[in-house]
Parts: sequence; structure tokens; C-alpha cells
Amino acid sequence: MIHPSLYRKQTIVLIILLFLSVTTIFMSTVLGYSSLSIHRIIPVILGQGTFKEEFVLFSIRLPRIGITFLAGMALALSGAILQSITRNDLADPGIIGINAGAGAAVAVFFLFFPVQAGTFVLLLPVAAFIGSLITVCFIYFFSYQRHTGLQPIRLILVGVGFSTALSGLMIILISSADRQKVDFIAKWLAGSIWGTDWVFIWALLPWLVILVPFTLYKANRLNLLSLSEEAAAGVGVSIGKERVLLLLTATALAASAVSVTGGIAFVGLMAPHIAKALVGPRHQLFLPVAVLTGGWLLLLADTIGRNLVEPDGIPAGIIVALIGAPYFIYLLLKR
Repeated sequence: MIHPSLYRKQTIVLIILLFLSVTTIFMSTVLGYSSLSIHRIIPVILGQGTFKEEFVLFSIRLPRIGITFLAGMALALSGAILQSITRNDLADPGIIGINAGAGAAVAVFFLFFPVQAGTFVLLLPVAAFIGSLITVCFIYFFSYQRHTGLQPIRLILVGVGFSTALSGLMIILISSADRQKVDFIAKWLAGSIWGTDWVFIWALLPWLVILVPFTLYKANRLNLLSLSEEAAAGVGVSIGKERVLLLLTATALAASAVSVTGGIAFVGLMAPHIAKALVGPRHQLFLPVAVLTGGWLLLLADTIGRNLVEPDGIPAGIIVALIGAPYFIYLLLKR
């Protein structure tokens, strides 16, 4: 039973996060290489802007904002699931190799399976999921021990090893590719938000529409799995089945996100920690907060990166890493 005061606290935190998100969306809309005047935003939305203003707002800014926010939400929820099922605060889809598996699949798909532009965008999350799924299967196999089950620390270490190996594989793949494809994959590796059209939102949105409610539905199972295997087994939870199902959910969320944003790490690490610090460790409370926090963090990082260096800016993945890497080291030393 969760005390009503905790729900009230969660509501206040969610309102604050919504305010921060709306403020950052507004900043991201008006700032950039082709800036829009603050007083022109409403007229442009109402269809009273010039061709240039409408093109910048509806064809460039808003699709990028939507993609970035949705991807941040997916990465944050994926990280929250991984931290719970592994009972390890260091778990993150970018750290344990899920993102690298998606990246390798995206590289192979982009280099060797030329398809039409519209079909390519819709199939990209599927290709990324297949690559991540294969990677997770290998990581799970090498982390699992017959008598003791899944070893959380071992999973992290094996994942880091696979992430490094797959990054090397991507370098080998692009060594013989033409310049245009090399540039694309290099941007992907840096975590540059490369999906900047509405079709990328429609490619990403179905994954979140299905998987976010499913994860919230499994919140109580995550509560039990994050405590201990004995506690979960004591109340009749099928530990192996639930862990595999939730691991697949985390994999799908991360793969769908990075397929349109590039290799972005640390959002899935930081957002769940921030949420737990704000509303506590109960998944019913902190999962919605983590989702909004992840969306806001990635959008803020992209907004800052776009405006630091013009016209191309600094990839959002690098901005996030500048914050997340020291935080990861802090957690590592704390553990």
C-alpha cells in the first residue's frame, strides 16, 4: 500500500517536470542556426508565418523535438528496467551493449540492404531490435550460471565487453564503405540526432505506445525482482520468465530509440536515479518520473549541443556523456 502523500509528491514532481519539458521545448523551438522570433511562434502555428518560418518550425524543429523527447523517454525506461532486473545501479542500455548491438545492426542494414527511403525508416527500428536481441542473448548466455542463475555483476562486465567488441566491428564495417555512408555511421556513433522528419516519429511511437503501458503494468513485478530472488519466488513470481520478458522489453525500448537518434548512453543510467531520489524506489512512483526525466534530459542536451557550435552543433550523445561519464564513475566508486 502506497501512502497518499507519496502520490501527491509524485504529482508535484511530474508537474515540475512537465513545466521544465515545455520550457525546454519552447527554447529548442526558438533557438538554432535559423532562429525564430519569440513573438512569431504563435502566428506561425496559426498559419500566419512566412514559408521560411513554417519550414523551420514544422519541417525541422518540431520533428526533431518530438524524436528527441520520445527517444529519451524510451532510454530512461529501458535503463530503469535493466537496473531493477539486474539489481545493479550501473545498468544502462548504452553501457551493457544493447545500444552497440543496435548500432551494428543499423550499420549492416544501412550498408548492405539498400531499400526505399520510406521503407528504410520503418524497418530501421526492427533491424536495430534484431541486432540488440542477438547481443542480449549472447550477454545473457555468458552471464547465466546453472546453479546460481543470472549474475548481475557478470552481466554488466560481459555487456561492456560486447559493447567494445561491437564498436570495433562497426569500425571494420565502415572501413570499406563510401564516404557518405561513413559520415552517417560516424554521426550515429557520436549520438547525433539524425532522424529529423515526422516519419521517424511514426516509426518510433508504436514501440512506446505498447511498451510503456506494459512496463507500468509490470511495476509490481519489478518491485519484487529488484529486492531479491527469494522474495520474488516466495510470492509465486516466475523469476526466469519475468526477467526474460522484461529484458526483451528493455531491449526493444533502447533499440527503437537509438535507431533514430544514434548511440546515446547514460540517459538510461541517470534518469532512474534522479527519479528514485525524487519519489522513492517504488516502481509505481518512479517509472513515470523517470520517463519524463529521460525525455527532458535528452532534449535539453540536444538543445544545448545544437547552439554551442553552429551550424552543425555538438551531438547530443557527447553532451549527455560529459554529464553521465562522471556520474557513472561516482556510482562505480560508491559500489
